[in-house]
Amino acid sequence: MLLEFSCSNHKSIQKEILFSALAGTDDTHKEKLIPFGKYNVLRSALIYGANGSGKSNFIDAIIFVKNLVMNSINHQIGQGIRQNPHKLSSSGSESSYSIQFVTKGIRYMYGFTLKEFLVTDEYLYYVPKGRQTKIFERSDKGFSTGRKFVGKLATCNDVLKPNRLLLSCAANFSNVSEIIDAYRFFVEELVVYNPLNQNNWMNYSLYQMNSNPQMKNAVITLMQDLGTGIKDIDVTIDTKKIESFQLPDFLSEEFKNLLLKQNIDAITAKVKYDNFSTDLMQEESVGIRKLFALLCPLIDIMANNKTLICDELETSLHEAVLYKLINVFMNLPISNNSQLFFTTHETGLLDLDIFRRDQIWFTELTPEERSTVLYSLAELKNVRKDEKYSKGYISGRYGAIPMLNVDFAKILAM
Repeated sequence: MLLEFSCSNHKSIQKEILFSALAGTDDTHKEKLIPFGKYNVLRSALIYGANGSGKSNFIDAIIFVKNLVMNSINHQIGQGIRQNPHKLSSSGSESSYSIQFVTKGIRYMYGFTLKEFLVTDEYLYYVPKGRQTKIFERSDKGFSTGRKFVGKLATCNDVLKPNRLLLSCAANFSNVSEIIDAYRFFVEELVVYNPLNQNNWMNYSLYQMNSNPQMKNAVITLMQDLGTGIKDIDVTIDTKKIESFQLPDFLSEEFKNLLLKQNIDAITAKVKYDNFSTDLMQEESVGIRKLFALLCPLIDIMANNKTLICDELETSLHEAVLYKLINVFMNLPISNNSQLFFTTHETGLLDLDIFRRDQIWFTELTPEERSTVLYSLAELKNVRKDEKYSKGYISGRYGAIPMLNVDFAKILAM
């Protein structure tokens, strides 16, 4: 589970913002919270805001941390970390990231700071048996470990560089189970979906439906529950060689010859209805293609207690379909730790019957610095539980909406 995430000096985010999935004292929908020790954890949350207010940059910061943990071990000498500071930040300013999460029932706290494209400090703690314990701390002078881990990260001394995270190095060059568990949270349990890059998800789904009958049946059942009219899908994967006419002319002859020797997978997917069938990729709507790309990973996330972060989940989905998917998530058994956090413009979801106030978040730009601020509805004063949230949001009561006082007639008359 994701418990908290904070960052500063990342794209439009200048001053530190904090997102928390720890439930507040509100007793609304308590049955839909995930119990963890003395805490209750939100199963889902949604983030609203005007275009350009920083919703996607918040998601991007999480992606940045995930990718850096996974891939910084591959950074070469002289290769800086692709830091994206705020445009108004001074030269040499720091960017900080911290995250709290739960994996295998244990709470972890991890964070790092970047300055001039290099790591200046980093830490990893965990909380076994209710006590916060140091795994490692790092500064520009080196790193130290907690008592339990003394000498266990010696193999990292030669591979740790200023452009690499110690978590990335230690997970690959040591056998410390606590570090490996923390690393696997980022690799396997924290899943990010970007609607602008669905190809990998679609390929995963097609392979799953071709090889896993249980997954295919689950997808078709969900499709039918969503009222699509789809009865079945037939996925065929053949191996074939690339033909020379399929290669672009600008490739060198050497590279062409190399490609012509390789085999590729040719995938066809026929969607079956009562009286006809369609080609998934050529004849189906964008919405149906998105559902087929999304449902297999979504089922995997729910089955294996993962956390899904999604930018604009509603893209290409009908409002009723979006409601159904969210309700499926919100009504998982209390023993299931799956989570769904997403940005959206769908104001119909601003409903007390669906979400608590601490599940509804907003992004807004400060007028002077053009810097993103992030806050929840629960933080705002004088917001009643029985209030019509969607009406209050559109009217500007909670902020986080674009200025709508533009006189288009005046502009067109210029």
